Amino acid sequence: MLDGFRQDLKKPGVQRRALIIAAIVGTLLNCINQGVDVMQGHTLHAGKAVLTYMVPYCVSVYSSIAASRNLK
Repeated sequence: MLDGFRQDLKKPGVQRRALIIAAIVGTLLNCINQGVDVMQGHTLHAGKAVLTYMVPYCVSVYSSIAASRNLK
């Protein structure tokens, strides 16, 4: 199962699409979650920021792979 996932992850467009989605959605969520704190001069919470970008990336990868498997 893990080997199949790795093969699907190498398919054209999966990682690129996930990175684009993560950049857009992660930035929006980061602004919503930490925007006020940053504007008030507080430091950005790096752990929260990393998770904010990783979650949409993982969801996008999973969705792409699940959709491609359902088309077969």
